[in-house]
Amino acid sequence: MRSLRFLLSRRWVLFFLAVVVLAYGAWWLGEWQFGRLADRRQDNRIVERNEQAAPAPVGDVLGVGRPVSEEDEWRSVTATGTYAVEDTVIVRYQTREGTSGVDVVVPLVTGDGTALLVDRGWMMTDNAGSAEVDVPDPPSGQVTVTGWVRADESAEEASAAVTDGSTRAISSRRIGEAIDREVYGGFVDLAKEDPAPEKPLMRTELPDLGEGPHFFYGLQWWFFGLLAVGGFLYLAYDEWRHPEKARRAREQRQSERSIPPSTGTIAPDTNEAAGDSRKAATRPNSSGSP
Repeated sequence: MRSLRFLLSRRWVLFFLAVVVLAYGAWWLGEWQFGRLADRRQDNRIVERNEQAAPAPVGDVLGVGRPVSEEDEWRSVTATGTYAVEDTVIVRYQTREGTSGVDVVVPLVTGDGTALLVDRGWMMTDNAGSAEVDVPDPPSGQVTVTGWVRADESAEEASAAVTDGSTRAISSRRIGEAIDREVYGGFVDLAKEDPAPEKPLMRTELPDLGEGPHFFYGLQWWFFGLLAVGGFLYLAYDEWRHPEKARRAREQRQSERSIPPSTGTIAPDTNEAAGDSRKAATRPNSSGSP
């Protein structure tokens, strides 16, 4: 029976350790992708449940200064009040399908004086960073809105800052401080208004409930791990089955490494006969005859 002692050689031990590291890394990355898939499925279940639930009064879901919980994200709520048009906040640098534009956030002041930040929708602008934006007026008087609950957008403090009635990310705390009003935590993406406005804005689309590429990415990483292990086993089997072939290959590599490098210089060839002939040549005399 052929020996497997070659596996204890330095070359094979290092090869084995490299395969272990690669296989473990591929397994971990696959687990990470499947973990992301589980999180995506959980989020989709929450969104589906909230989309199918009947609209709830805003006070039952949101609270002043209270962050929106993950369980309430995309919950449908209703609120009645009056738009504070003078406190409109423009959310800049919002693109849709490659087109620049802005979102328009208007506080809806409810009966108890608490304001609900309503993202009334998106509108295209020539320059998303321009100072002046001609925003269509919302319905006047008492308005009943229905919208989807959203958590404050995760952003750096600089992005959430409100300057001259505009910002780059919606933060209920920062907007509440800027307009000097008590506001509910989070905000809502408008679904409908009663009465309807004369010129509606483009509504926010509901989130995609697909599972994304995480499942196939996870399988792909696990395949890479199996490929590394399979490659190691095949090469080990090949050397065990053909030890002479492997030995000759090693000897050839060793002999190639032992050959000294060329100096890159070549000795010039000499031609003694030609040299003698050139020495024997005579110059013509002044009369032109040899």
